[in-house]
Amino acid sequence: QVHLVESGGGLVQAGESLRLSCVASGSSFQINEMGWYRQAPGKQRELVAAISSGGDTNYQGSVGGRSSISRDNAKNTVYLQIARLEPEDTAVYYCNAQGIDTTKYTFLEVWGQGTLVTVSS
Repeated sequence: QVHLVESGGGLVQAGESLRLSCVASGSSFQINEMGWYRQAPGKQRELVAAISSGGDTNYQGSVGGRSSISRDNAKNTVYLQIARLEPEDTAVYYCNAQGIDTTKYTFLEVWGQGTLVTVSS
């Protein structure tokens, strides 16, 4: 079984920066892409940033322009740094991992439980 555990959320002031971490644990999972999504109250979940196993990155939205995603493949960990936080960035941030279940050689997608980021003005 594969688990993703996020950390780094909390209450921050507008204009500050934040770094989120997500560690993947478990066996028989060849992780290809890892990413961060967020869901604000009353809104749909949206992609913030994603990174492939080779380091190719994809950023979306206004927060994407203030974000930096990185990854340590040896530690199965992905990081998201967000600069100049705004109250509109308040959301639950979810870690996502996509890859192959190597016991069945099928596609596998896993989500973390989410970490709340609250930005005060």
